Amino acid sequence: MDRNDELAVLLASRVPIIVVETRDEERLLALLVNLAGGVAAADHRPLFRWTVTDGLQRIDVELAPQLHNAPPDQVLRHIRTVDKPGIYVLLDFHPYLGDPVNIRLLKDAAVGGDDIKRTILLVSHAVTLPDELASLSARFELALPDEAERRALVQGVAQQWSQEHGQRVKADAKALAMLVENLAGLDRASIERLARHAIHCDGAISSSDLPAVMAAKYELLNQDGVLSYEYDLAGFDDIGGLASLKRWIDQRRAVLLQPDSRLDPPKGLLLLGVQGCGKSLAARATAGALSRPLLRLDFGTLYNKYHGETERNLRAALTQAELMSPCVLWIDELEKGLATGDSDSGTSRRVLGTFLTWLAEQSGTVFVVATANDIQALPPELVRKGRFDEIFFVDLPGPAARQSILAIQLRQREIDPAAIDVERLAEVTDGFSGAEIEQGVIAALYAAHARQRDLATGDLLAEYMRTRPLSVVMAEQVGALRAWAEQRCVSAD
Repeated sequence: MDRNDELAVLLASRVPIIVVETRDEERLLALLVNLAGGVAAADHRPLFRWTVTDGLQRIDVELAPQLHNAPPDQVLRHIRTVDKPGIYVLLDFHPYLGDPVNIRLLKDAAVGGDDIKRTILLVSHAVTLPDELASLSARFELALPDEAERRALVQGVAQQWSQEHGQRVKADAKALAMLVENLAGLDRASIERLARHAIHCDGAISSSDLPAVMAAKYELLNQDGVLSYEYDLAGFDDIGGLASLKRWIDQRRAVLLQPDSRLDPPKGLLLLGVQGCGKSLAARATAGALSRPLLRLDFGTLYNKYHGETERNLRAALTQAELMSPCVLWIDELEKGLATGDSDSGTSRRVLGTFLTWLAEQSGTVFVVATANDIQALPPELVRKGRFDEIFFVDLPGPAARQSILAIQLRQREIDPAAIDVERLAEVTDGFSGAEIEQGVIAALYAAHARQRDLATGDLLAEYMRTRPLSVVMAEQVGALRAWAEQRCVSAD
């Protein structure tokens, strides 16, 4: 059943109070006018809209507003006494639901309205219904514009711009399709506003507009701050090594960007590995390679001391990620949020269950990249085959990867790798992670700058020779992790 058809069912079922949380009042009222049918129809019910500024007004036919019914208690007294069928839409009534008189009047109207087919809709961005009215009510969620509606809205904005400026909007077909797709999860007004934002500056719709549109969409949707929008993405050219991971993503990029009914869309991957070996950078590069926005979920912002709140926060975060889809959801240091134990009253278990259920049921428009350092802290249910499409182990870089990392780090700082003995440095940095190699370049640059000369191979050698990498400082733990992953994970290199 179409979600909007559910409203027709609720009206026909004579539910006395229907709660609708939406900011798209215009779209809801248009739907209700359509559902009310023609005035001459046998089952027609008059449709009324109320606001505290204009009072009560019939909108299925053109009638003047009743200003004397503007006070909240007055309109409820009026509805209660009317003995004819009707649908009453009360817009932004939520501030008045704390008044005991209004609660009693609403209850009277609801209890006495069944025989005369009276329905009251409470419509606002958020409605907290008093307990006294809960058993008399039902909630309805207005369906957001589908792909065809979003495309029509974007085209309407483009036509309006053309009329105002006397020229056609230049639109790349692929960019237009991506814009329509990326506007999913927004109401009508927000879609039009972001479409204007994309078109206004240059009278064109191009791929360069998409990052700004997605950032603005994130600001609209992420009211709770449980997700962070990562503006700085990377590309696979910014990563040394990880050839197997790059190939895996490349093989699935076409299906992720253009779904194929013959193939199940990839849902995500888990990156395990030694700290500093590029897992976070790989998450950023995956989003960059897929041309999708990157959202980061920090489990530390989810946990709450009150029972059930942590799971609710997680569900809210995952729902927001779906609304931002298509996107990449990066869950960093997964073990810190899903490690189970007996010291948290079962919260971690419930969070794990919520996450696994969502991971199994989500449609694939949210591609998950989860990273973890401590495999022993992860529950077995999470790492078994099938939870993620693949589990990669990001190991310490080999000789070729270390040369590549050094060259990338030097080029990013406008230093020609040909002027540095990269091959010798790759030998010296055996056992170093990518992050440790990068820090060596930074430290050597400071040393050369202090001596007021250009960076030389000797500066880098001196820094690396005095550094003790993590693989030496924590040799036992790193060795155990590498031994565990050797037969259990796919190498990312």
